[in-house]
Amino acid sequence: MDSALSPHERVVDYVPETVTRTVKLLVAGPFGVGKTTFVGSVSEIRPLRTEEIITEASVGVDDMAGLPDKTTTTVAMDFGRITLNPQLALYLFGTPGQRRFVPIWEDLAVGALGALVLVDTRRLDKADEALSILEERGVPYAVAVNDFDGAPRHPLEEVREALDLDPWTPLMRLDARDRNPCLQSLITLVEYLLEPRV
Repeated sequence: MDSALSPHERVVDYVPETVTRTVKLLVAGPFGVGKTTFVGSVSEIRPLRTEEIITEASVGVDDMAGLPDKTTTTVAMDFGRITLNPQLALYLFGTPGQRRFVPIWEDLAVGALGALVLVDTRRLDKADEALSILEERGVPYAVAVNDFDGAPRHPLEEVREALDLDPWTPLMRLDARDRNPCLQSLITLVEYLLEPRV
């Protein structure tokens, strides 16, 4: 019998009393890359979502190329929480993906230790804007390729080169629907953010 709880059955409401440190992280990336799915996969609380139906008002404003089945979009943020170990809880803030929401990114970035940037190999060029926004604001980040069904599976070193990432920037792959690799990506990000810099 599978004892895993679905995101809607999780019942943890309060931060455990053992937690002595909390960290704010962004889950960033372009429109339609899987940020909402990622936050929902890892959150131990029911995630807060601010999704709305995509309307005709977005025609000519949002680039829907390569996203034929996309019907909703995040208009403010997603929010979730995960207790990474008995002493450390992560607060996850999923950013909206469209350029018109950059002012919201700026607010969400205040106090963030870092970000996990999701990318899609079908639309790798769309990641440039998210990476630039974080770099301009001095927010360190790791990058995770969200492996969509049927998407090209390029070697990570080719992805690193295409995104012009520094050699030390963590780069991994995951499926935003699969909790375990998502958790591992957060662990990798936190280890990177907390390691001493020379």
